[in-house]
Amino acid sequence: MKAKQSASTVWRHMVRTMALVNLWLAAGLGGALAADEAAPIRIVAFGDSLTAGYMLKPSEAFPAQLGEALKTKGYPVDVTNAGVSGDTTAGGLERFDWAVPEGTDAVILELGANDALRGVDPDITRANLDEILKRLSARNIDVLVTGMLAPKNWGKEYEARFATIYSDLASKHGALLYPFFLDGVALDAKLNLQDGLHPTGEGVGEITKRILPKVEELITRVRERRVSVSKS
Repeated sequence: MKAKQSASTVWRHMVRTMALVNLWLAAGLGGALAADEAAPIRIVAFGDSLTAGYMLKPSEAFPAQLGEALKTKGYPVDVTNAGVSGDTTAGGLERFDWAVPEGTDAVILELGANDALRGVDPDITRANLDEILKRLSARNIDVLVTGMLAPKNWGKEYEARFATIYSDLASKHGALLYPFFLDGVALDAKLNLQDGLHPTGEGVGEITKRILPKVEELITRVRERRVSVSKS
């Protein structure tokens, strides 16, 4: 009888121990997932003068205003300004490796305006952006592509060829798309500097307000990827 009771006691002890271990493992996994989800999301705004903040205070530039807007909404983010004034898509491709450092979670890609202003062949612009997106995809970096429109002085054919670049590439690479970076700001004298090309701080604020929902989608993608990686 004692032997039976002893065996029964040992068995109950083993069951309880296994249950506790499972609870500890579940708690540890849950804690790791929660910690990973709460870790700052590192976003690189990769573009030209429209990103860099031409003639603006650093705090007025797009990455700074976007970062503040996201933090106000409770998102733990670190938005890096990787904009270079005058940059073309070719220039962006040349500096890609150091402009988008290791540990980047997401990129807002804003390039092509200077290609259009200079009349660069749209096929070249397309090829450069395609290569940048390939490299981002290879590094598992989520992307928001921001589109640009060509000036009308190059003719309707050029304008039409340029207009399809961003939507085509976003679809090809599974990236998010914001069709026109200067939406609501272009050609509005009150929101642009005297050159008529670059937004004022207020203009950047309008851009930030309009693009914010798409950036929130980008953050959602990063979080979903993190959870998927943690579970695998």
